[in-house]
Amino acid sequence: MFAEILTIGDELLSGNTVDSNSSFIAQKLTERGYWVRRKTTVGDNIEDIAEVIEEILERRPEVLIISGGLGPTHDDVTVMAVAKALGKKLILSEEALKRIERFYIELYEKGLIDDPSLNEARKKMAYIPEGAEILRNAVGAAPGVYLVERGVRIFILPGMPREMKAMLENEVLPRLGEKKFIQKKLLAEITDESKLAPLLIETLKRFNVRIHSSPKGFGRYIGIILFGENEEVIEKAKRFMEKKGIRFEEGW
Repeated sequence: MFAEILTIGDELLSGNTVDSNSSFIAQKLTERGYWVRRKTTVGDNIEDIAEVIEEILERRPEVLIISGGLGPTHDDVTVMAVAKALGKKLILSEEALKRIERFYIELYEKGLIDDPSLNEARKKMAYIPEGAEILRNAVGAAPGVYLVERGVRIFILPGMPREMKAMLENEVLPRLGEKKFIQKKLLAEITDESKLAPLLIETLKRFNVRIHSSPKGFGRYIGIILFGENEEVIEKAKRFMEKKGIRFEEGW
């Protein structure tokens, strides 16, 4: 199974905002057994977003998670771009509209805004592609969107990290099943990656694990992440490398 991640926002491309969302999403997808093969970032432009989505659909990932561009402002154009890419109409979701209305009433009652009425900018967030369903936003206004196109399960999430994480945990991951992989981070006491490389290849052949290595400076440590279906297989792979002369410390 493989997945792709698409993050959207001019602020990501300008360097004003660090894209922490894609890292969090990738980690959660990996835990579910998905191989994240690409992460793409594009600005707030309908044509550019639609073009990238079309390219991703050509590659047929099992899952595509899109983050960003669901708010009420002029540059929040993700849903429109998705509809364009898929050749679908945008329709007003009454369920989404009710949730948005309730959200702003709650803000008004808390004294956080002056006017709870549904203006056009707020209504804009209730439009979704025809045939899609909404994903509940527990901490923000804009609902997420879920749809299936050409066998690809597409999830559209907000860009605000707090909202994205809540929606991913509560709405997306339950649809993707139970965790299939866990990970263990280790520090291998070895001078350089080139000496470790043959052993990593041998370990991968012997055990059903994935291994990521990352230099931590020449002369002492190489960081290792072991991914496996359970603690037992990870421990077996670790013990195998230890028998080959590698000493490990926990953590990075």
